[in-house]
Amino acid sequence: MKKIFVSLSLIALLTPAVWGQKYKMTFVVPKAGPKDTMMYIGQHFRDEFVILDSTRAAEGDTYVFSGRRKWEKGIYALIGQDRKKGLMDFTIDGSQVFTFNLTPGVEVANPQKDIVGSAANQAMYTYINRINQARKQVRDIEQRKKSPDAKVKAEAEHDMEVLTKEMEAFEKPFITANNKYRFFQLAAMFNGPEVPDGVEDKALYYRTHYWDGVDFADHSLVYTPDLFNKMNYFFFNVLYYADYDTIARYADRLLDGLEKDTLMMRYVLDYIMPRYYRSTKKIGWDAVWCHLVRRYYLTGKCSWASASEVANKRQSVEFLEQSLIGAMGKELYMADTNQSPNPDEWISSHRFPQKYVILWFWDPDCHHCQEQTATLKALYDSLSATGNKPFEVYAVGYEADVTKWKKYVREHQLPFVNVGGPNVNIDYQVAYNVHGAPTMIILDQDRRIIMNKVLATKEILPFLKRHEERLNARK
Repeated sequence: MKKIFVSLSLIALLTPAVWGQKYKMTFVVPKAGPKDTMMYIGQHFRDEFVILDSTRAAEGDTYVFSGRRKWEKGIYALIGQDRKKGLMDFTIDGSQVFTFNLTPGVEVANPQKDIVGSAANQAMYTYINRINQARKQVRDIEQRKKSPDAKVKAEAEHDMEVLTKEMEAFEKPFITANNKYRFFQLAAMFNGPEVPDGVEDKALYYRTHYWDGVDFADHSLVYTPDLFNKMNYFFFNVLYYADYDTIARYADRLLDGLEKDTLMMRYVLDYIMPRYYRSTKKIGWDAVWCHLVRRYYLTGKCSWASASEVANKRQSVEFLEQSLIGAMGKELYMADTNQSPNPDEWISSHRFPQKYVILWFWDPDCHHCQEQTATLKALYDSLSATGNKPFEVYAVGYEADVTKWKKYVREHQLPFVNVGGPNVNIDYQVAYNVHGAPTMIILDQDRRIIMNKVLATKEILPFLKRHEERLNARK
């Protein structure tokens, strides 16, 4: 019995250390705020959350998270009962016992008054509120700068200079003064880069030095909103208008530095690759996906990927590369509305005198196709009337009922080269990655693909003009 008593005593002594510290985090949400009966605490992981704790409403508006646990220093989120929407961020740093008295809109109006028991959160929201206030001021100033009144413009310019100096005097010193807290360590790491005075190509400098100061060896960064937001801003704001080559080059600069860090490399690839895969947002983005697959997955650098995943990606790359910008367009031979079974009477997609060919895959049962086809016809007719039509339209009735398709062409007097039906030399869905209607492919004079996304009719001529300008600039 004595031995048992000693063992139980040891367990009693060890339990607090094993269980961790007591925590009690209280959030008082005003009645004008969410009506959720459940609330959660979670960590950020990319644009989602990892749920770590939950509680039910107590006393109507009060949510208390309590127990015994050692929380890691970091940024956490208060999450609504849908488990998806982050209502607000807070930090666990030092004290694990604190209270937030929130105002409508789930905001902290006065950090020193509304936050009790956490100096780290008070400092964090003092900083956040000042930054948000400055952003509102900037929006107001930018609006006033658009005024036709010269005096109003001048005052706005002056106010912007004053605000800039105020924020310079506030931000860095405040971050430095509070650098013992994790939030401000992250702020120092993720702010910037600052472009020095005298740099000629400021955009180039900013892109090149964008990741300076970010410690990728710190794996806890994947559970912060900061890394996700910085990565998202880089690829889909800073590089949004860049061409495929530029995006691929900067992606390589980042990823090649992470080759020995499986966790970080996977984090980056898993985030950016789905956003470039068969993307309809920007011309050429699908080529970025193909590049990343070939450079990292097919060279064995992604050790986490199974053999079947690699094989699937290889198959997808080989399929997509047939229709990437710069690829040679496959020549189609298809029957027109006469539907001749004789291949000698089928019409080629390549043999036209016009410099460009628009391959237009459409379906007469598709309402959007009907609208787009009508606007394309209007442009085609107007250019034909002036004798200045730089392109031919090779309009393919995509998976259409032949009788209905022929009737639609006839009734709407479509002036294009109208082809369709089962009489075709190759599978155009595979050749041009057509997986829905409408789909537009533009071929140049060599019948290479220069555009593989649907353009609004009004954008076609400007696109061709820009293409000509790029060609002339290379000469």
